[in-house]
Amino acid sequence: MLERFRQFWTNVWAPLADLLLRLGVKPDHVTIVGTIGVTFGALFFFPRGELLWGVLFITAFVFSDIMDGYMARASGQASKWGAFLDSTLDRVGDAAIFGGLAIYYVSVHAEADLGSTRTYFYLALACLVLGNLTSYARARAEALGMQAKGGIAERSDRLVSILVMTGFNGIFNAPFLTEITLWALAVASTITVFQRMAIVHKQAVQDPTL
Repeated sequence: MLERFRQFWTNVWAPLADLLLRLGVKPDHVTIVGTIGVTFGALFFFPRGELLWGVLFITAFVFSDIMDGYMARASGQASKWGAFLDSTLDRVGDAAIFGGLAIYYVSVHAEADLGSTRTYFYLALACLVLGNLTSYARARAEALGMQAKGGIAERSDRLVSILVMTGFNGIFNAPFLTEITLWALAVASTITVFQRMAIVHKQAVQDPTL
């Protein structure tokens, strides 16, 4: 759903990306630094309960995922290695975000109701696993000569929703915002996995040679 805004953000960050290219920075460097920033922000701030600072820190680096692709295309450095590195490190960043939230629920909320704490710990882990599964389904389909893009919870939808709601949680001290979002993403990601399976199955039935 939010993929439609990718071009808008690409245009916003293009001047900075062009400057980095002129300075000799390579797209792979941006990919790596961006992943390190997202991972550090999620695993340092979230477990300490500093949700707003975590979201702000992560947001400062998360747009590297748009910049590196633009830089690769603009400089003619697009390659299979770059695509592989970008996709692989995306999984690292995503896992860090939901992993950081999972740790948050068993550290900061250790004194809270055990049942509630355990529920949201498991939900954060479910979002982590299901998010990676949706990405794997697409990658595996493309490796087989098919496509499995789509579904109600693509990567950008998952990241924007959890970061925005967790940021508001940090501002207003409203835990239900993050909790509701985890429930919604767990359900939506499950549906997305089955949607992508259905997309691949339809292609396989229509063309058995694939």
